[in-house]
Amino acid sequence: MDQTIVAQYSLIAAAFIAGLASIAAAFSDTKAASHALEGMTRQPEMAGKLFTNMLVAIGLIESIPIIAIVIALVLVFANPFLK
Repeated sequence: MDQTIVAQYSLIAAAFIAGLASIAAAFSDTKAASHALEGMTRQPEMAGKLFTNMLVAIGLIESIPIIAIVIALVLVFANPFLK
C-alpha cells in the first residue's frame, strides 16, 4: 500500500479517535454531575462529600480522552505502519 494512503488513513483514524473520546467524555461528565446533583438534593448534609467525589470522578473521566488523544498523536507522528 502506498505510504501516502496509509498516512491519510492514520489522520482519519486519529480524528475519529479524538472526536469519539471527547464526545464520550462529555456525556459521561454530564451523567456524573447530574447524579451527584441529584444526590445532593436528596441528602443536603452530604453535599460536600458528594461534590468532592464528583470532582474526582470527572477528573478520572477526563483522563480517558487525554490518553486517547495521545494515542491518536502517536498514530499520526510515530506511525508503526509506515516504513
